[in-house]
Amino acid sequence: MQTNRNDFNKYHVSREILSAVNEQGDRLLAARREIIKRVTEFEDFSVCWDNDRAAARGLVAQVRDMVNVKDSFTKMKIEKDEEKRRRLEQQKKLGAEKQNKAIKLQSVKTELFSLFGQQNAQKRGKSLEKVLNDLFACYNISVRETFTIKGKCAEGIIEQIDGLIELEGHLYLVEMKWWNTPIGTADISQHLVRLFNRGGHARRFFISYSEFTEPAISNCRDALSAGAIIALSTLKEIVALLEEEGDLKIWLKRKVNAAIVDREPYFIAE
Repeated sequence: MQTNRNDFNKYHVSREILSAVNEQGDRLLAARREIIKRVTEFEDFSVCWDNDRAAARGLVAQVRDMVNVKDSFTKMKIEKDEEKRRRLEQQKKLGAEKQNKAIKLQSVKTELFSLFGQQNAQKRGKSLEKVLNDLFACYNISVRETFTIKGKCAEGIIEQIDGLIELEGHLYLVEMKWWNTPIGTADISQHLVRLFNRGGHARRFFISYSEFTEPAISNCRDALSAGAIIALSTLKEIVALLEEEGDLKIWLKRKVNAAIVDREPYFIAE
């Protein structure tokens, strides 16, 4: 049996269906999205009544515009939420790294301070090497711990390096001494010779428990003209840096800059 097309009103039928779908709420969310999708993809307006084609085209275009605007805002919200999530994750990561660094620095500080009560000079010296290397590691400064160099002609060990670090693309040999007497020219000269033998490809940090004599400091200043760069520091400066929670990298850079630019190998920041 055929239905009289004049008696069939698509408007009322569509309205009833859409009302029923909307009343179901989230249960028919997928169905509502599918209906909207099909409306926006509709292209064959030849099935419309002759008098309704222009209006149908306009309404479909209007729905498309509304969907595009909604999708744009949804996309923007998703991107904003994702950016917020990434930012929070980054902040959380940085917070965890900062806390972990603080714990490690506190451990270094505790170990360093404990050395002042150590009476065994040899044990104290070895412990100092480890503590300072741990301090460098806290600031992500690449560290190679104590190692030795042997001669090529069966001389045995000809050089012992307490530590090796890399800072801004430069290699620094690290020397650590816990002596009760000041570091003099004889003590400094052998380290300057080792720098000369490396042809300027390495620099040196010399960290001492005791002070440096003026002649030793002068020797370091004179060696600069020959390409030997050495920065001097006392353990007291390291302790002060830890107490003030200063930045080790900045401190080291200031030391090196003072040695090179100002010809002050023993520079003490105020």
